[in-house]
Amino acid sequence: MKVDNLQQGFFGIGIQNGKTPENLGVLWRSAQNMGASFIFTIGNRYAKQACDTHKAVGAMPYFHYESFDDFYTHLPKGAMLVGVELDEKAEPLESFEHPRRCVYLLGAEDHGLSKQAVEKSHFLVKFKSTLSLNVSVAGSIIMYDRSAKNIK
Repeated sequence: MKVDNLQQGFFGIGIQNGKTPENLGVLWRSAQNMGASFIFTIGNRYAKQACDTHKAVGAMPYFHYESFDDFYTHLPKGAMLVGVELDEKAEPLESFEHPRRCVYLLGAEDHGLSKQAVEKSHFLVKFKSTLSLNVSVAGSIIMYDRSAKNIK
């Protein structure tokens, strides 16, 4: 079988100013299981997580960015930024068509994404919920939805 590199996709997933270190480890473990190409943080630094039992950070590229501007200037060429945010402008996940090449950005449970991140996102997506979800749960749902819709 010949692989068509122009049709191949990739995705990365990360957190802006994550609130608790435990959420990082859980999200990284899910990212490794769901086929993420890379993981990242913006703001708060990653520290080794006991809940990252599969050692995802050693198995895939991990990037840390000091600021949103630093992150945004390093988006992979051709990748769309998908902000996950409970916002009136966000599209429901059920009808969202995931870009083949994208980066998913989640915010902390207590503050969500920064205003700048919301404004710079190519797409905003949300869940059917009135309250915010745990960031690692939200990220896992996003990745599962991508997989269920057969985006490769």
